[in-house]
Amino acid sequence: MVRTPLTPSERQRGERFGALLRQARGDRSMVEVAARAGVSAETLRKIETGRAPTPAFFTVAALAAALQVSLDELATACLPDGDCGDQALSA
Repeated sequence: MVRTPLTPSERQRGERFGALLRQARGDRSMVEVAARAGVSAETLRKIETGRAPTPAFFTVAALAAALQVSLDELATACLPDGDCGDQALSA
């Protein structure tokens, strides 16, 4: 199966999402949050750096639960019109 290339806006959304996760993680270690979510630290690193801009839903849900951030809050902050850098997450 061949994946279609991501559009620039999809890549930007992935970068915004990664920035949100880094912000929500705060001073907690990447290893700690990844373990709590049941994903590898490398997976979290790829998502946070935008190298994995379209993570699976259950990965996102697990990270949201580990960071105590609602899925609605993440989705709203990463809408095309939303500026994730200015949004404060309640983590």
